[in-house]
Amino acid sequence: MDVKRGPVLFRCDATTERGFEAFYQCLSLAAAMQRRRRGTYFFSYLDPVSLAMTIHRGNNEWIAAESMIGGAGDLEMTLREVRRLNASAVVVNGPNVTAEYLQAIGETGTRVISLDSEAGIRFPSKVLVNPFLAPNAKPYRFERGTQLLLGAKYALVRGLFRRQRTIRATEQPGPFRAMVCFGDDDRADQTLLRSQQLLEMPKVDKVSIVVRTHHARYDELHDFAAENNGRVEIVTEAKELMTRLVRAHIALTSGDTWALELCCVGIPQIVLPSEPVHLLNSKRMDDEGVATFLGAAEDVSFESLAEAVGLVLDDPMERQGMNRCGRRLIDGRGGDRIVNGMEIILHVPKAGEGTIRIAA
Repeated sequence: MDVKRGPVLFRCDATTERGFEAFYQCLSLAAAMQRRRRGTYFFSYLDPVSLAMTIHRGNNEWIAAESMIGGAGDLEMTLREVRRLNASAVVVNGPNVTAEYLQAIGETGTRVISLDSEAGIRFPSKVLVNPFLAPNAKPYRFERGTQLLLGAKYALVRGLFRRQRTIRATEQPGPFRAMVCFGDDDRADQTLLRSQQLLEMPKVDKVSIVVRTHHARYDELHDFAAENNGRVEIVTEAKELMTRLVRAHIALTSGDTWALELCCVGIPQIVLPSEPVHLLNSKRMDDEGVATFLGAAEDVSFESLAEAVGLVLDDPMERQGMNRCGRRLIDGRGGDRIVNGMEIILHVPKAGEGTIRIAA
């Protein structure tokens, strides 16, 4: 049977209101799909629109959506694009997705792949992916025939993190450098506050703040860095981030996608989550020995943070243990495994396809 080589359509949005994490997860998955020579299209509502450059930079095509997922007319426009592109698969990632929404897309004949970490609906999708460590399979409800890809093996890791994995096999000598990586959204507005607190800790010599250019406090962070005479730097470009990953001794994260990427490199972490899905992931990271979970970001005091940072920096064996546990837990091949699962589904003939008529 000939394998359908149609493109893959990603339905995800990127706005300040809905967040940016789902969008960047899809970009990571799209990069893995392109290694299999699959065309990739993003049908997305973007704010700021400059994010379209990020899509094109990854050799993807962008189709502007007139409304966000679940908005007025969204389903009709999505179905129109699926039929126009003759998409072999549709990846859906975002809030407000209903079972009826996914079912309608599947009825076009395409395969539906869902990225979800909340387990809030019954999924009629062909492939269901949770790129976080939790929840596990138990709370998920799905139709018969759904392929589940859940947990550490399917964590989405960008190529720049995988490339630094070998280089940072051993920790760099001091003085101690800290990274502040609260992810694509930073819902609890922790980046500036925790950076200021790190500078007050005598053991921390330098702080690297890793943020997107659309961060709400981007300009304030640049002013803060300018006021601290080289002890603080703002990192936004991939080339800059690659060198900082090798030299960092500890990182503050929110237990999100970035946190798992840092596990792949082997950087010890203090996690301060602010969203329920990241809270579950953070607890699992602590259980696996790759990070220290201090509780919800809003509830963590300066004293608690300073004590946790001091314990990690004072104990080289603790840092070495986190390094080894993180590298063993996340190997950076999650995207390729998800694509393998998708290709298996695409090779399975639909009802009525690939049948052989035998004469009586």
